Amino acid sequence: MSQKFHALMFPWFAFGHMTPYLHLANKLAEKGHRVTFLLPKKAQKQLEHHNLFPDTIIFHPLTIPHVDGLPDGAETASDIPISLGKFLTAAMDLTRDQVEAKVRDLRPDLIFFDMAYWVPEITKELGLKSVMYFVISANSIAHELVPGGELGVPPPGYPSSKVLYRGHDAHALLSFSIYYKRLHHRITTGLMNCDVISIRTCEEVEGKFCNYIERQYQRKVLLTGPMLPEQDKSKPLEDRWVHWLNRFESGPVIYCALGSQINLEKDQFQELCLGMELTGLPFLLAVKPPKGAKTIQEALPDGFEERVKNRGVVWGEWVQ
Repeated sequence: MSQKFHALMFPWFAFGHMTPYLHLANKLAEKGHRVTFLLPKKAQKQLEHHNLFPDTIIFHPLTIPHVDGLPDGAETASDIPISLGKFLTAAMDLTRDQVEAKVRDLRPDLIFFDMAYWVPEITKELGLKSVMYFVISANSIAHELVPGGELGVPPPGYPSSKVLYRGHDAHALLSFSIYYKRLHHRITTGLMNCDVISIRTCEEVEGKFCNYIERQYQRKVLLTGPMLPEQDKSKPLEDRWVHWLNRFESGPVIYCALGSQINLEKDQFQELCLGMELTGLPFLLAVKPPKGAKTIQEALPDGFEERVKNRGVVWGEWVQ
C-alpha cells in the first residue's frame, strides 16, 4: 500500500503486548503512516521513551474502570498476579465505549487489536478494517485451535507431530481451564471476525503454522517479521548493567526474562537458577520472586550466590 494510512492500536494491557505494538507503530511511522495508540494512563510514562516518532504516534490514555476484584490502581498485567487476569480483561471490556468514541471521532483506516475481541464489531459497523495482530509465535496461536479435550492430539492438517501439548503441558493448562476457556473464546472470536490476521514472525521460521492458521480461519495472514527495535541511544543502559556487561566478551552472556506475570513455584525457580548455573556462561536472569518468597535472595538454592557471584545475576525487578 503506497497510500499513507492512519492506524489505531489497542493492545492488551500488558507490557509484553504494548511494547511490541509500539515497535510496529515505530516502523509504520517511519514509513510516513500515522498511529493513534490507546493504552492505560499508568502505562504511558513507561512507554513514552520507546516512541521514536512522538509527532506521528499519538498516545491516547484510557481511564480504566473499577471492577470488583481488581486492586485499586491496577491498570496493567504487571500490577496483578496472573490469577487476577480475568478482572483486568473485564476492565478492558468496560473501556469499549471510550474506544468506540475515539474510533468514531478519528475514523482510522485500520485498527490493530489482540484481546479485545469486540473490536471487529465496531469496525464493521463503521466500514473500517480490523487487524488481529499477535505478538506471540504462530505455533502458540495454532495451539489455540486445538479443542481443549484433545490437547495432546494434533487435529487434521496440523503441521507438526512434535510441536503440540504433551501430557504434562495439557494437565498444567487444564488446571486453570476456566481461564483457558475464556482466553480461547477471546482469541477464536477475534480470529473469526477480523479482516486480517497479522503475526510477529517470519515465513522462514514458522511458515507451516502460518499457512495452517490461514486455512483454518480463511483469513489472510500477514507477517511483520520479528520487529526488533532500533537501539535507543538517547536513553543509555543503566550504569550497573554497563559495568557488569563490560566484564565479559561480546556475545556469550545469556539473558533470560520470563515476564511480569510469571510467578513460579519455588522448586521451579530453583531449577531454573541451577540450569543457568550449569551453562557455565555468564547470565542475567530477570524473574519475580517465587510463590511464598518476598525476595529473590531468600529463594535461591543453597550456595548458589557464592558459586555464580562472578558471572551470574538473578534480578527480581525491571531490568531497565
